[in-house]
Amino acid sequence: MFKKIISAITGSAKEQGQSSKNKASKNQTSKGQSSNSPVSQSKPHERSKHENKPHKAAQKEDFKPSAKGNQKHQAQNKPPAKPWKLEDFVVEAVEGQTRFHDMQLPDSLMQGIQSSGFKYCTPIQAQSLPAALKGRDILGQAQTGTGKSAAFLTAVINRLLTEPLEERFASEPRALIVAPTRELVMQIGKDARGLAEHTGLKVVTIVGGMDYEEQRRALRDHVVDILVATPGRLIDFMGSQDVYLDEVDILVLDEADRMLDMGFIPDVRRIERATPSKGDRQTLFFSATFTEQIRRLIDQWTHEPVEVTIEPESVATDNIDQKFFMVEGSQKFNILCKYLRDEKIERAIIFANRRDITRNLCDKLNKNGLVAGLLSGEVNQQKRIKTLERFRDGSLPLLVATDVAGRGIHVDGVSHVFNYNLPDDAEDYVHRIGRTGRAGTKGISIALVSEDDAFELPALEEYLGTKLKLEQP
Repeated sequence: MFKKIISAITGSAKEQGQSSKNKASKNQTSKGQSSNSPVSQSKPHERSKHENKPHKAAQKEDFKPSAKGNQKHQAQNKPPAKPWKLEDFVVEAVEGQTRFHDMQLPDSLMQGIQSSGFKYCTPIQAQSLPAALKGRDILGQAQTGTGKSAAFLTAVINRLLTEPLEERFASEPRALIVAPTRELVMQIGKDARGLAEHTGLKVVTIVGGMDYEEQRRALRDHVVDILVATPGRLIDFMGSQDVYLDEVDILVLDEADRMLDMGFIPDVRRIERATPSKGDRQTLFFSATFTEQIRRLIDQWTHEPVEVTIEPESVATDNIDQKFFMVEGSQKFNILCKYLRDEKIERAIIFANRRDITRNLCDKLNKNGLVAGLLSGEVNQQKRIKTLERFRDGSLPLLVATDVAGRGIHVDGVSHVFNYNLPDDAEDYVHRIGRTGRAGTKGISIALVSEDDAFELPALEEYLGTKLKLEQP
């Protein structure tokens, strides 16, 4: 027995010694390979549309070159392959309906379309995609909730997959999507990741109020295929030379009218000038309205665009039952609470005009046993994201929001929208109530009209093109 123990110990020691030698040998081999690796040497960036010139970011000491070749990059980041065939995605042909199958899209994109629950195109998708997939500039006008985000994202992903570049660098996105609010950017980013889930394309979102260094690393340490950004934060990263836009193949400007209203157009002009000229890139331009100012921007930023306008039967969707309750200002809160309790509402958004009103309203609702979350510009971005996620998963039944914060809320199953105050701009009213009645479902909009709100009624009636019926709650 003693001899067996000694033998076992000796054998174990020999194995450990042999293992150490093997590890040392592997380390030496690895070092030899890394010293000859082409990745460790900075080399000129061969551009597809521009003269050969050194990559600008490579001049910085902390620059990290990315994987060479778009196909290699996609292979490294692609999720484990699952057995999926286009034949598994069955959508029957229906007269008057356009299927995504009819667009001849790559299988990896079609798999994302199936995972996202899409089968038939909405009108804005059916009318804009054929031209967009051919590389034409698009000028799209459609109401909120009509599927325009999926329209431009499908065009973007298709272009990146069907026209890959041989060599890519970090800090240089091929597709840039600019939107006015943080919530809208985060929503577009989420939709993009869903559609691109099986393609290997990398989507990055950058917004204010989030960790700057974390966003910086996402830009500089990886190849970025699709960049979704608010104008202000994108300008910051352009100024610090952490992102370069001269390799952008496709530029998307979403809710251009809202960017104009919010004073972002000077920033957007600077962003647009940093991309290739309008003849050398594809531009997809979306706006709810086309004012004279917007038309001037269209002329400057697009090249012979195909114009797609989806005219609804009425400005406010017919899927929404609109009610206007006449109330005294002092009774608004009590009437709101009574309605919320009596109707047992499970998911609703309450809009107010100012941050202080939303803050006080949210506090009072919670004190009265009605669980509500706040979404306004004064709430930090991390908390806003968590609040939206709770609202989306059903653990938070009520959301109190301002117009700017609420612009990017795209949550299914919102049964009611309340206007605690009527907005100063009639167009904002339409955007508010558009949070319900989405994707063909029915919704209810309730406006609490006090003596102060009555001054907004004539302009709202003119915008909606109808006489509003006021009733008692």
